[in-house]
Amino acid sequence: MEIFGNTVTRAVLYVVPLLLAVIAHEVAHGWVAEKRGDPTARRLGRITLNPLVHIDPVGTLLLPAVLFLLNAPFLFGWARPVPVNSANLRGGRGDMALVAAAGPLANFLLAALSAGVYRFILSGIQPGRGPGEAWLGWIVEPLLRMAEISVEFNLVLMVINLLPIPPLDGGRVLMGVAPSAMARTLERLEGYGMLIVLILIGTNMWGVIIWPVLNLFLGIFLR
Repeated sequence: MEIFGNTVTRAVLYVVPLLLAVIAHEVAHGWVAEKRGDPTARRLGRITLNPLVHIDPVGTLLLPAVLFLLNAPFLFGWARPVPVNSANLRGGRGDMALVAAAGPLANFLLAALSAGVYRFILSGIQPGRGPGEAWLGWIVEPLLRMAEISVEFNLVLMVINLLPIPPLDGGRVLMGVAPSAMARTLERLEGYGMLIVLILIGTNMWGVIIWPVLNLFLGIFLR
């Protein structure tokens, strides 16, 4: 029963940072697309922080839950992709690159903001609190852990999505800035992109690629 209780407590601490991270990622895509001339996301009510319009059953619920229960070294997930009509973008492929880059950038900014909250809370925690201050632990310590989780999860989203493999954001950025011939090759590769990602995961190359970059940013933000 205690193990179950601890698992539920940990899960509750993860819910808000994970939802905010994946939702902010998609809202950023839609917001930048709107600024560059495509109102599709706005018309469909997707430029909002309301989680009900963004939740993807697999990417927002199932995958993070499975990784959480398996005690994976890091969690990953996604929200429902925000639709973008590239024909409406004023800057063509260049604007598509901006739209793609907006998601990882939003996660970077959220990680930086969360790191600021983490350091602020940590600096205010005094060792050896008296009995009358013990109740603060019920508020401060969960907030501290949620800020830490937010930093970690947003950095994971940023790093993974910046891999130059379409349909990940990094692949779409590369398609937007590469010469036309290379962009067409990458576009043909997009149908196999998730297969490549699965191969990277299955062969442990995933961690070899991601961990050095992730540890670099974690060292900057949390240590």
